[in-house]
Amino acid sequence: MGFFSTLLGFGGFGVGVSAGVVIGYYLFIYYQPTDVKDPEIIPLLDQDIKSLQHMLPEIPLWVKNPDFDRIDWLNKFIEKMWPYLDKAICKTAKEIAKPIIAEQIPKYKIDSVDFEVLTLGTLPPTFQGMKVYSTDEKELIIEPCLRWAGNPNIIVAAKAYGMKATVQVVDLQVFAAPRVTLKPLVPSFPCFANIFVSLMEKPHVDFGLKLLGADIMSIPGLYRFVQETIKDQVASMYLWPKTLDVQIMDPSKANQRPVGMLHVKILRAMKLKKKDLLGKSDPYLKLKITGDKLPHKKTTVGAHEKMGMNIIPLKDLTPNESKTLTIDLLKNMDVNDPQNEKSRGQLIMEVMYKPFKEEDLNIDLDDDSAVVEKAPEGTPAGGGLLVVIIHEAQDLEGKYHTNPYVRLLFRGEIKKTKHIKKNRDPRWEEEFEYVCEEPPTNHKMLFEVFSKPSTLGLHTKEALGYVEVQLGDVINNKRINEKYNLIDSKNGRLQVELRWRSS
Repeated sequence: MGFFSTLLGFGGFGVGVSAGVVIGYYLFIYYQPTDVKDPEIIPLLDQDIKSLQHMLPEIPLWVKNPDFDRIDWLNKFIEKMWPYLDKAICKTAKEIAKPIIAEQIPKYKIDSVDFEVLTLGTLPPTFQGMKVYSTDEKELIIEPCLRWAGNPNIIVAAKAYGMKATVQVVDLQVFAAPRVTLKPLVPSFPCFANIFVSLMEKPHVDFGLKLLGADIMSIPGLYRFVQETIKDQVASMYLWPKTLDVQIMDPSKANQRPVGMLHVKILRAMKLKKKDLLGKSDPYLKLKITGDKLPHKKTTVGAHEKMGMNIIPLKDLTPNESKTLTIDLLKNMDVNDPQNEKSRGQLIMEVMYKPFKEEDLNIDLDDDSAVVEKAPEGTPAGGGLLVVIIHEAQDLEGKYHTNPYVRLLFRGEIKKTKHIKKNRDPRWEEEFEYVCEEPPTNHKMLFEVFSKPSTLGLHTKEALGYVEVQLGDVINNKRINEKYNLIDSKNGRLQVELRWRSS
């Protein structure tokens, strides 16, 4: 009985499995459920904000904000240069950190602190966009959006009391939105004197920290505490309007202009020490202006022994007067060095300083620090010369044509700029002068922007906007340079510079 039961059981199992497979296959192939609907396809342009943020959590700023520009070229450049930038940045970081560490470790009775490994990894930072601000000042303001999810490996080893402890930083992430301001812009390389850096929002900083090989960031509560502490500390120092100031050059020296010419004529040298074993010495002279790293002329004949040196105080020279000088050559400029008592020879030269005349200085009036010129001769006493410079306009828009020009109206006198064809952002750079018998403190000047029709056009000239400027400001400040919003224009602006030169 047991044998038959077992046999029937296996038979029933086999029949049941076979029947189940056949029925399941039939239902899968031929049965169509009625509660399943085709998915609804909605274009991205028709999606709402929440849906887009859910599908694309990391949308670049140049997509969300039209003020930001794509800078894929910069990311490609950094990607190619990153292996070399990595080594250069790490080397510089070690050089900066070394004296700081040497100064601090005695306070904590630590024998040494060294970088065992310092590399920024193979993944470079990327910029998701950059915004550039346009201002009327001599400055450049940019706001890059920085994203760096890197794989650096930084191991710092500290030794104290015969023991060694290592700290390792891995998996660093930095998301920041800095504002970088380069100002003032100067006519000397690298063309800006200072760098001001500030953060427009709290940065996101995330990293792994291992102490003696153990991940201490896995300690409950420590990860959030460290992250928030770093954000608060960095924000307290650099969150806008606070800035990190880096001086590249002295602005006063960057704007220096030549004030004269120094003529030096070498006549002869006497009683020079013999330097060659056979034959005579082959001396040459090198001249330079000390104190500042200014360009100088020199003769290069390789690395030779210095025969002597001395200086000439330029402040003792009388302008436009030639002077013959005989100077003794010294070993160095240390007045207490006994080696300077030995005779090393003499040098005879003619020196003359010729200062530039005021009209030769070529003062750049675009520089706010430059002196304002006086009115030319013939200007009425008590009056002056009013100079008007029409620089450019922006976002002009005509109904039928946009061939803009500017008409100036002052005391009934009309002057015009040339017209520029088919340009919504014209640049004229035209200058007009008005001789005034007295300062026009209570007067106004009218600037009207018109569009000139084409020669074969059917439309007449078209008004694109106007602005009226009070001249009292330029009389008091001597110079103003502003962009004015045009009246009766949607977005048009006109940049005008006004200068007052009193008699």
